[in-house]
Amino acid sequence: MFGIGFPELLLICGLALIVIGPKRLPDIARALGRGFSEFKRATDELKSTFTEEVRTAERHERMQREGLTPPPIHNPYTDPSAEVLPPQPEPVVQELAVPKAEAGERHDG
Repeated sequence: MFGIGFPELLLICGLALIVIGPKRLPDIARALGRGFSEFKRATDELKSTFTEEVRTAERHERMQREGLTPPPIHNPYTDPSAEVLPPQPEPVVQELAVPKAEAGERHDG
C-alpha cells in the first residue's frame, strides 16, 4: 500500500490523532474511505468501458479481415443518421410590414 510499512502507518495515525483530535478523526477517516471507494468505482468503470471498446474494435477488424460484413458500430458523433439532439423546430420568419403607398402618393427613394 504505497510502500508504507506498519511503523510508518502508526506514526501517521499518531500524528493525525494529535493534529485532528479524537472527536473529528473518525469523521475524516470515514470521508476519506468514501472518497477512495468512489475513486475506485470510477476507475473500474472507466477500465471496463475501455476494455469493451477495445473488444468491439478488435471484433470489427477481425470480421473485416475475414471478409465478413461486420455489424455497424453505432457512434452518435460520427454517424450522420444518429440524432444526438432532439430535432429543433423550424425558425419562424417574420416579414417586415412595409407601409403601402396610398393612391396618388409618390415616394422618391
